[in-house]
Amino acid sequence: MQQQQSLITTPNLDAPDDFYEALIEAHQGLSTEESHAFNARLVLVLANHVGALAVLREAFDAARSA
Repeated sequence: MQQQQSLITTPNLDAPDDFYEALIEAHQGLSTEESHAFNARLVLVLANHVGALAVLREAFDAARSA
């Protein structure tokens, strides 16, 4: 499996508005606690998909400085 070696920071979503709508829908009906737990699980699923720790560290830095 080939992994991305650096974080993509330019717009890269096929349909950003559709993604945002799907994310909001995924949270519908969840309590605040359930929503936080969902986000934590989602982060872990996506981190597994990325796979490369160096890229994940870049994402941490980008998220903290945003």
